[in-house]
Amino acid sequence: MIYKSQIIQGDVRTSLGTLEDASIDCVVTSPPYYGLRNYGVDGQIGLESTIDEYVDTMVKVFGEVARVLKTSGTLWLNLGDSYSGSGKGPSKGLNQEYHHLEGYSTVPNGLKSKDLCGIPWRVAFALQADGWYLRQEIIWSKPNPMPESVKDRCTKAHESIFLLAHAESKGKYYYDADAIREKSETQWNSTQFVTEKRVQRDIGKGFGNLNQGNSAHPDLERNDRNKRSVWNISLKPYSAAHFATFPPELPRTCILAGCPEDGTVLDPFAGAGTTLMVANQLQRHAIGVELNPDYAQLGQDRIYDDAPLFNGIGGLA
Repeated sequence: MIYKSQIIQGDVRTSLGTLEDASIDCVVTSPPYYGLRNYGVDGQIGLESTIDEYVDTMVKVFGEVARVLKTSGTLWLNLGDSYSGSGKGPSKGLNQEYHHLEGYSTVPNGLKSKDLCGIPWRVAFALQADGWYLRQEIIWSKPNPMPESVKDRCTKAHESIFLLAHAESKGKYYYDADAIREKSETQWNSTQFVTEKRVQRDIGKGFGNLNQGNSAHPDLERNDRNKRSVWNISLKPYSAAHFATFPPELPRTCILAGCPEDGTVLDPFAGAGTTLMVANQLQRHAIGVELNPDYAQLGQDRIYDDAPLFNGIGGLA
């Protein structure tokens, strides 16, 4: 079977309008971070004058994403944070430690110089208020983070990935836990588990949302376990000219859990096409939207070069 891929070159705020309602099974994406980089393209997201404006833009974009997403679908949203600038004039960016904008030094309203802006959670709460089910924060732990020239805090070595479900899902959505089970580091047997559960109950601390008695638990007496909420995934070098490329293992995990075979994955901020390439590898169709024409072409070439005999470049049949 040929797994179709399409990258729509254009502004996500208008380009998603070309997609049919409820045509997408799963969304995996990483929007431009607030105040991070100037990609040199008119209309780019991330250069809004205020945090509130950026958050409002995210809500509007993902409102349109909700239209094209099936009610059983999920959104896997990766966002990094920003630091308030010095407010003293031109600098290397809003977050002076690792941003790359010239002359973009501001202190957002309500914050102080050097404050952490809290962008990921601001966006997550705004999406929740807009109707999305905010199901989980996943920590992407980076064993090989980018170095930072800071001496008054730790080097940032993680980002947030939010799992959100469609507002009309009623909390019921496609999720394949078995597809992403991980190797168990500690193996319990049922006797140990029930004993520990009763001890925790008796001292009033509880043991999670578990049934009392000798009920079976899926992690007992197995060599694997349910995926944990901290994902250790190393950054991977990519020689082509793109600033922020997903390591393939990240979208791979999201797609395995969130998209059925032969389903369709959407990345509304496709960049170099990593999510789409991985979707095809996993026997899913894929659609991306990318504002920068150079990156859109880079993504198309990359997808085709990965598996020219099995990937169909163009519209989905």
